[in-house]
Amino acid sequence: MTGKRAHLPSGRSVQLSVSGEQARIVPDEHGEGWVLEIGGALQSHVDLQNPGAIRYEYLRRMANVLDVGWSPAQPISILHLGAGALTLPRYVQWTRPGSGQTVVELERELPSLVLAELPPPEGTDLTVVIGDARAELEQLREPRFDAVVLDIGTDADAAAHLTGAEFYGELLNQLTETGVLLINIGDEKGLRFLAQQARALEKAAADVGLSGAWTLADTSMLDRLQTDNAVLAAGGAVTEWEQESLRSELLAAGPHPAAVLDPAQTMALAERIQSRD
Repeated sequence: MTGKRAHLPSGRSVQLSVSGEQARIVPDEHGEGWVLEIGGALQSHVDLQNPGAIRYEYLRRMANVLDVGWSPAQPISILHLGAGALTLPRYVQWTRPGSGQTVVELERELPSLVLAELPPPEGTDLTVVIGDARAELEQLREPRFDAVVLDIGTDADAAAHLTGAEFYGELLNQLTETGVLLINIGDEKGLRFLAQQARALEKAAADVGLSGAWTLADTSMLDRLQTDNAVLAAGGAVTEWEQESLRSELLAAGPHPAAVLDPAQTMALAERIQSRD
């Protein structure tokens, strides 16, 4: 797949067969790049000229974990559950050329639209699989992945089969010994769903002999328990690090104000949230 294209995105829209929503690529009104719009809501940002520019903070925090998990420019194998506008796959190719990447997406029309309108960087090794993330996970015959990214809008109203300790255990079992699982959790005020999923990931990690769930988020989200997106992380890539050293690296990387909670701090946060019920 190449990133060369003689003209700009056309602005055409397609109807997604599962959700029934309209999807299209539109210019970013607030800066450089393009935005994926689904059902009138902005979903993902892409800068074709600078794939290293990640606008959405939770994706930037995921990218930071990938940056510190392996030597600079070292290719990795990565499974993305949820396609969006392929922002993170573009970043991985830009920072780690030659990485093998697989994307699983439920909406058949979405990857076709994104790849046609916003081609990935030249040389991107990307396999697209259409189907339900959990069902397709069972069908994968690939070697284990260095990273698995779950980014399918797994909030409290999303598909329950893509959350919980059992599913997270299945994802952890797809990792290499030094791999990392990254989960986007979008939650509403009070963060009860985040607390539930942090405990679920803690259990799943303990079951396979790993240290528990790390949490990366905006400081004010966790302090005030307000609506936003947080990243949960677990796996050998964060288990083998000395915790304070890892926290310092990820805190310095931002975006700021940044909160990086180790497993004990994550469980303390979950307890604080659930004690309010």
